[in-house]
Amino acid sequence: MKARILVIEGKRADRPSFVAGLMRKGYQVESVPNGSAAFARLEPFNPHLIIVDAASMRTSGKRICQSLRAHAHVTPLVLILSADQAGTAEKDSIADVTLALPFTLQKLVNRVRPLLPAEGKDLIQAGPIQLDPVQRWVRVGTRQTSLTPRLVTLLRILMEHQGAVVEREALFRQAWDTAYTEDTRTLDVHISWLRRAVEVDYRTPKFIKTIRGVGYRLDAEENA
Repeated sequence: MKARILVIEGKRADRPSFVAGLMRKGYQVESVPNGSAAFARLEPFNPHLIIVDAASMRTSGKRICQSLRAHAHVTPLVLILSADQAGTAEKDSIADVTLALPFTLQKLVNRVRPLLPAEGKDLIQAGPIQLDPVQRWVRVGTRQTSLTPRLVTLLRILMEHQGAVVEREALFRQAWDTAYTEDTRTLDVHISWLRRAVEVDYRTPKFIKTIRGVGYRLDAEENA
């Protein structure tokens, strides 16, 4: 799976683009000229990372980053500033990584690589949720959390049935490998732990939904 990077950059003769270099590094890259064009590509392209080249647009990038955070809150943001834009602009940035020119393509790659999905063959993905069942971690946006084997099993089952309701008894039976389903309260506790790992706010979950009286459903794609 190639990591998808959306680059927002203006066209300036005095500024080389990083797009071609990122493509040579093996990434799937799309370039758009402004924030409006970027918002139009968020859903169809579903980028793993967005680079805002504010230096090429002669802006601070602050408004674009704020709008992107509102529309794609779990997608990592990289902000590129010119040398004279750094300082206060860098301190006020809400981007995950802020780089001030000049810097090399390799430095950019080194900074974005930890924000991108791992390329392991065992990786399972549903929307913005990435699960490595072997290394036992889940990643949503820039946040990566270690999981217990039981939580890995629970999340894997929900991801395999993404968008469908998994009944409580069936989920408990599969995750605990038991025929006894009389007391599934421990399932609720584990679901609450799982929400702390994947949700922005576990108290108002957007991904793992409780279907009252039935079970649980993972809504990962619609919250991508």
